[in-house]
Amino acid sequence: MGAQKKGASRVSEDPDELTRVPLQAILLADSFATTFRPITLERPKVLLPLVNVPMINYTLAWLESAGVEEVFVFCCAHSKQVIHYLESTEWFSQPNFSVQTIESHNSVSAGDALRFVYERNVIHGDFVLISGDTVSNMSLTQALQEHKDRKKKDSNAVMTMVIKRSKPSVITRQSRLGTDELFMAIDPSTKQLLYYEDKSDNLKGVMYLDKLLLADNTSLSLHNDKQDCYIDICSPEVLSLFTDNFDYQHLRRHFVKGLLLDDIMGYKIFTHEIHSSYAARIDNFRSYDTVSKDIIQRWTYPLVPDVMFFGSSVTKLERQVMYRASGQSCSAHIDPFSVIGEGTKVGNNTSISHSVIGKGCTIGSNISIEGSYVWDNVIIEDGCKLSHAIVCDGVVMKSGSVLEPGVVLSFKVVIGPQFVVPSYSKVSLFQQPTTLDSDEELEYADSGIVEAPSVDGPMDNSNGEITSEIKTERWPTSQLGAGGVGYIWSLSDGGHDEEWRHSVAPITAEKLAELTDAMDDDLELAPDGSILPPSGDLKLDSNDSEDDDNNVFRDDSIDFEKEVEATFLRAVHENIKVDNVILEINSLRLSYNKVTADCAGALFYSVMKLAQESKPNTASELLQHICNVITRWKKLLKYYLADIDEEIEVILRFEEMCLESAKEFSPLFTKILCHLYDQEIIQEDAILRWDDEKRDADESDKVFVKQAEKFIQWLREAPEEDDDEEEEGDE
Repeated sequence: MGAQKKGASRVSEDPDELTRVPLQAILLADSFATTFRPITLERPKVLLPLVNVPMINYTLAWLESAGVEEVFVFCCAHSKQVIHYLESTEWFSQPNFSVQTIESHNSVSAGDALRFVYERNVIHGDFVLISGDTVSNMSLTQALQEHKDRKKKDSNAVMTMVIKRSKPSVITRQSRLGTDELFMAIDPSTKQLLYYEDKSDNLKGVMYLDKLLLADNTSLSLHNDKQDCYIDICSPEVLSLFTDNFDYQHLRRHFVKGLLLDDIMGYKIFTHEIHSSYAARIDNFRSYDTVSKDIIQRWTYPLVPDVMFFGSSVTKLERQVMYRASGQSCSAHIDPFSVIGEGTKVGNNTSISHSVIGKGCTIGSNISIEGSYVWDNVIIEDGCKLSHAIVCDGVVMKSGSVLEPGVVLSFKVVIGPQFVVPSYSKVSLFQQPTTLDSDEELEYADSGIVEAPSVDGPMDNSNGEITSEIKTERWPTSQLGAGGVGYIWSLSDGGHDEEWRHSVAPITAEKLAELTDAMDDDLELAPDGSILPPSGDLKLDSNDSEDDDNNVFRDDSIDFEKEVEATFLRAVHENIKVDNVILEINSLRLSYNKVTADCAGALFYSVMKLAQESKPNTASELLQHICNVITRWKKLLKYYLADIDEEIEVILRFEEMCLESAKEFSPLFTKILCHLYDQEIIQEDAILRWDDEKRDADESDKVFVKQAEKFIQWLREAPEEDDDEEEEGDE
């Protein structure tokens, strides 16, 4: 069950150890988070479907594949639901993989949970600490070995934290997972964590370092480009530290920071950075959306729909990255990067784009579903429209109803006909609790003691499920239209200004523009007027050579181009508007301290690389595909080609591709250059200046100038005022 094993270290290689200690894991089934309310009032987050599979299955499948032999699943809120689900699956009967549950109704934090586990005396060696809302395909072998080697040399090395590069947006100060900008200080030689802060000063990117931190460390590297994967390899001492310190409640805010500030006991935390592997925690609705798309686009392989499945249903991968249950047929228009669950029926003239549809749904005709997540047994009548929304099990949407971006409909809600649910609304059968956890407790204090619903609302049965004995006439129909069932919760204190941060809906161009304007006054400039880099090495005595500086510059340029390419591919796959892409690339330009020509070259490379992936059979088909891609993204390319220098940069970059990474473009160089000219992406002056600059170059650098010789000659001879003759001159 789950993915194939990758071969992590299960048996200690230390010959001095007389007994074999199995690799163990503590899985926190309670995320202790309120960001998924109102959904988690009725079902624990780990059982919510992630691309039609409960989240906890991804975590357990990864632990099994990574070589973990014993997993202790700690349950608090909705513990009966979690235990019942695990009993109904095959996880309790896997060979060489033991899953046991630990239940406690008095734990109100992660710290309480770990103290309770310590009292049970079930952990006997190093263990993996993880929450049940984490998706990963990394191998633990190297991280485990590093942890053990450090422990042999230094008994105070009690924890290794898995991190991954993930540069936050300069505009929103958030990662693509919707988490706050994270600041870290790491010793570049030992990888010891020296500073950890996940709350920037009023979102302005300000961090404060103790002078002693600089005095005690000859070298440290400051980062705001790392993502905490919330996968920790811990020594047994970690549990005893929680037991000895009852003020340790939150894993990061209290435990990690507590160890970093404690200079008496001397305990240390180290980091292990992964590069090609995947790891992410679903901490809010935006990360739910991001991780779902990563799964669909197969970044989490082998944890993908057509490989990892549970039960009897099998999902098949079809062309253009579309997944459908085996034996299912559908006449609707379904775009790429969509998933259709088993037993779901879709009517005529319905469009489903970049969405996940669960099992047993009935979707009528003339419906538009874009960027949304529709769970199991949902009924959507004719003429409805869903845009970037989450629809939970058993929801009924009457004909013509509309969900605007960011809407969340909890279980069994009914939306009346023609009713429009406003953006970012959360709708539940439960009335909104009068008090929520304080901001300080948001990440760990969902204690599982759910407030009782109002007398007008449904009651929970013993299994934590909503009973069917609901008198709908007692519900306020004015909130959700005629026949509507449910309550619209009021927005947070920040209103729309805060809801957009953690929503599945894309951030609007207006909001990005507003944030960009507000950001201009906060940028810190170097004496020469350039923007100070947000991350890098700080050294008391720097003797770096010029070559080292050049290497750093080259690495920075590579990282910038990768970020631009990733941004562009997300735009392609998620159908993001060009204006929003421009804002994202501009934020990268500011973050990496690049100029517009760098953006132009990186973006052109990304566009041509996309065209290269088509793998046509003939050169003419390749040329046609390249021209189509260039035309499709003409507006985006032209934005970064404001003057001749940027256009020349694109031509030079095109030459480089033809010689190195995309040699199949070489015979088509002149024709593609002509197309760029025809589309007014590259101007005549840029081509002629490129030709002039190549005149004194080596013959090896004139390959494409010679290939385009006739076209260049035509440009020089064609009268500028004769438009008709210019149109006829294309070869």
